[in-house]
Amino acid sequence: MKILRKIFKWTGISIGSVLLLIVLAGMSYRWLGPAPQAPKGELVDVGGFRLHIHATGAKSDRPTVVMECGAGLTTEFFHWLNEGLQDSLWVVRYDRAGLGFSDGHQTPRDPETIAHELHTLLQKAGEEPPYLLVGHSLGGPYIRVFADLYPEEVAGLFFLDATHPQQVELFNAPEKTSLKFRAYMALLGVQAVAGELGIVGLYDRLFDFPYRGQGLPAETNHRVKQFLQNGKLISAYRAEIMEYHATLRRSDATGDFGDLPIRVFNAHQSPDHTYGIATEPWEDDERHPHQDYADLSTDGKLAFLYGNHVSIYTEKENADLICDEILQVVRELEP
Repeated sequence: MKILRKIFKWTGISIGSVLLLIVLAGMSYRWLGPAPQAPKGELVDVGGFRLHIHATGAKSDRPTVVMECGAGLTTEFFHWLNEGLQDSLWVVRYDRAGLGFSDGHQTPRDPETIAHELHTLLQKAGEEPPYLLVGHSLGGPYIRVFADLYPEEVAGLFFLDATHPQQVELFNAPEKTSLKFRAYMALLGVQAVAGELGIVGLYDRLFDFPYRGQGLPAETNHRVKQFLQNGKLISAYRAEIMEYHATLRRSDATGDFGDLPIRVFNAHQSPDHTYGIATEPWEDDERHPHQDYADLSTDGKLAFLYGNHVSIYTEKENADLICDEILQVVRELEP
């Protein structure tokens, strides 16, 4: 028994020592490693914390494009959409609380709070309506709720492989009470702590894993990679996912949007699929679930683009097609 106790004792000491060394190394990397990036754009106080906003393009009487990222993503992912629109329209990208350059904050991450924060940001930054809202992934439900709260300020909605309100029922997303969901939240908590301690950045530095952003330029990928090492971003992502089910319920509770222009872009990877805006009515037996988004308006259309959940807008070819449709809607809105 004495031998076993000694074995357990020294095993515990060894493991503890290794963990302590990892933590010290991570913190040293954080203190002595690369300096944080300087934000492009500006930081605007929205009530005790600052949100990062980056506006570029051509100022005019046309609607302003406002881009809403998916959960845990940053303004960098909209690179090609910004490039394709800024010669014709005024384009606003921003980071939600805790993401990218924005300050972290403990406000609830429900969609109404997020919509109100965005509205405050736009007002304080002097970005006047009407807005064309572009939402990717969970950003889709966010812009839908924004349009529900501020209908007079929204001129159009563009959903990029947006999370469906019935994601749990239709696509087997885990229930909030499921073991799978709770385990994922616990894992994100550990990753957030590791990020804050510099361990994630140190690990990446030692093994030099490249980040390939599925079509994004190398410089943009480098900035994205730095963000993904950040414990603040992981914590913000975790907070948004904690409200995932409530977000979907609130999104599903909005009414229809009359004749508001709505364009829905869905990722698809079948070589036999027909891509582009659908010109014929959907048959009941082949109706795609994301047609539900298009059906929110009498001027709603569904399109399929070849790609996955992210490359649907980070690949330049896909971004160009989305930009063309946004510009077409703008032309149709002009008197």
